[in-house]
Amino acid sequence: MATEVKVDIDPAEAGFDGERLQRIDRHFARYVDDGLLPGYLAVVSRHGRIVHVASHGSRDVEAGAPVEPDTIWRIFSMTKPITSVAAMTFVEEGQIDLTDPISRWLPEFAAPRVYVKGSALAPVTEPATEPIRLWHLLTHTSGLTYGFHHAHPVDAIYRAAGYEWDEPKGLDLAAVSRAWAEFPLVFQPGSEWNYSVASDVLGRLVEVLGGKPLDEVLAERVFGPLGMTDTGFWTTDTDRLAALYLPEPGTKRAVRNDAFGQVGTARPDFLGGGGGLVSTAGDYHRFTQMLLRGGELDGVRVLGPRTVELMTSNHLPGHVDLEAYGRPLFAEMPFDGFGFGLGFSVLEDPVKAKTLSSAGEYAWGGAASTAFWVDPDEDLTVAFYTQLLPSSTHPIRQQLRQLVYQALVD
Repeated sequence: MATEVKVDIDPAEAGFDGERLQRIDRHFARYVDDGLLPGYLAVVSRHGRIVHVASHGSRDVEAGAPVEPDTIWRIFSMTKPITSVAAMTFVEEGQIDLTDPISRWLPEFAAPRVYVKGSALAPVTEPATEPIRLWHLLTHTSGLTYGFHHAHPVDAIYRAAGYEWDEPKGLDLAAVSRAWAEFPLVFQPGSEWNYSVASDVLGRLVEVLGGKPLDEVLAERVFGPLGMTDTGFWTTDTDRLAALYLPEPGTKRAVRNDAFGQVGTARPDFLGGGGGLVSTAGDYHRFTQMLLRGGELDGVRVLGPRTVELMTSNHLPGHVDLEAYGRPLFAEMPFDGFGFGLGFSVLEDPVKAKTLSSAGEYAWGGAASTAFWVDPDEDLTVAFYTQLLPSSTHPIRQQLRQLVYQALVD
């Protein structure tokens, strides 16, 4: 049974102005009516109760299929926090420590080398001064990268080997992890931040720790305990799966993309810890509620509250914000004022970020313009779902923050 998303408390009882919440609907309905989004679904909750659900448009424009509360969405990098939570369950069991070298379980990373100078065709490297540790994977400080960044010679090495937007066909997570271990790191582990395949390597580590494929470990440690029945690396209920769209050059009108649109329709060879899951608003709502409640939901504890607190603190070297490291390609969120924890961005300074939110908010999003955040100070969670690649096409996340907080009046 799909987890329902429906309003279950009067907004006024949760400190919201109901009329002001309608601005969310009107604002994003214009995106749909102008052809800039195929459709969307937004969910706002406070004190564990859903106060507003907004939706408009189609999950599949060409088929005339509307967005429904149980629509299934490709959540891309919103997979990362889930993999991070799974990894931390092993930390809590004492099977691994945050400071442990990952080479203990992934021997391919026993002797990483770091780029010093030169081109992608003739890089000059040196040995890493310290091993890649679990903490580095969780915080994206490992020195790994993404081929699609187009910002560093090592990015080009990834692309030349077939790793830009996806991975070579037929390779599983173990094979891909071994391939990445052969590439140079872009910096010494722990010295900088770079959004990367670190979460995918984390997924491989979780496989080895759990002794099972990643999908089975996530089902056992996250999806099963939380009742996330519609979340996985593929769905057989493809009628509920939203179609994927790209912006048309020039107009930014949403145009169907069937190349990426097959993602999530069958079990992939590569089960990535950094992307690849499909989910529903109801399922991900349960995940965010577990986090907001300190690792527990409906009497089932996934993590301890102190673990969640550690995960949602800024771990960046020197306690700086993400802006210090430059913005990744297609970054849609502001980086000023935001740090990074163990799988989440963490808002440190709302004034510097120029955003209506609270210090301590933690969040992340997906490449197809999905996003969520958790605000412990306001006891608030918000999530947004659509299917438009890339997420930088429209300033959805910033606008949604503004629209949610302007309606909070208590």
